[in-house]
Amino acid sequence: MKKILITGGLGQVGSYLVDALHDKAKITVLDNFSSTTRESVPEGVNIIKGDIRDRTAAAFVKKNNIIIHTAAQISVTASMEDPLFDAQNNVFGTLNMLEAARKASISKFVYISSAAVYGNPLYIPITEDHPQDPLSPYGVSKLSGEKYCMMYHRAFGLPTCCIRPFNIYSPRQNPENPYSGVISRFIDKAKAKQSPVVFGDGNQTRDFISVHDIVNMIILLLENEDANGHVFNAGTGKSITINELANMILNIFDADVPINYMPERPGDIKNSCSDITKAKKILGFEPKVSLREGLLEFKKQLA
Repeated sequence: MKKILITGGLGQVGSYLVDALHDKAKITVLDNFSSTTRESVPEGVNIIKGDIRDRTAAAFVKKNNIIIHTAAQISVTASMEDPLFDAQNNVFGTLNMLEAARKASISKFVYISSAAVYGNPLYIPITEDHPQDPLSPYGVSKLSGEKYCMMYHRAFGLPTCCIRPFNIYSPRQNPENPYSGVISRFIDKAKAKQSPVVFGDGNQTRDFISVHDIVNMIILLLENEDANGHVFNAGTGKSITINELANMILNIFDADVPINYMPERPGDIKNSCSDITKAKKILGFEPKVSLREGLLEFKKQLA
């Protein structure tokens, strides 16, 4: 049976990976408990409280065949306030995991990056070879992690691959996330029959992808040797305006209230949409969860 170490396994993506993989492999979770999204995990999953920056984390790496590295400092705002803390987690933490993997018999190292590496899009949809010009320390640190992964593949033969998720959402998401967190904030308002707040004219677009599709993509990566040494966009290839999103949520939650428009926030990207041609070609990836279906999952869990 495969042995898989999932760093950040109590967070949004990590916890859904645990749910999907625990029947197929021996799962160990390494997490510092800083942003736990659940109260319990499936039986048989080994939970270790630890930090990816610690040298002792290497001891857990060598006991596994596969590393799925989801642990990270994920707040753009926090990265702007404390770039050093961001780099310590996202750069040095990732490098610590990679170095441990290099010294072990690892068959796959999967790194979760971010579409934040692109910065302001020069064209839509965004392909993987789009210029990478991050607007925040967070984007820089995630790009640095990618570069280290690709270098470790080329220089040391470590089988690494990376995904760049666009706007992941799920009922376990962090509402403070400025990208996917908009869904949680809109839902909170809709449940209370209050007006959702939209910054700007609401015509800005985003590519929202269900965490279930992210998990499916990662499983495809684990099964495909051709994925090694590659970076893949992880999105739906479709975008929606924030106005359309707000109205969809109001409709689902039967909230007959107007949208509350506020001044545009400085630095917000106007449009974003992924090109997932590469993931389709190499991995056979196809997103399966429509945005409406994903939003209905929120309503079901809140019922």
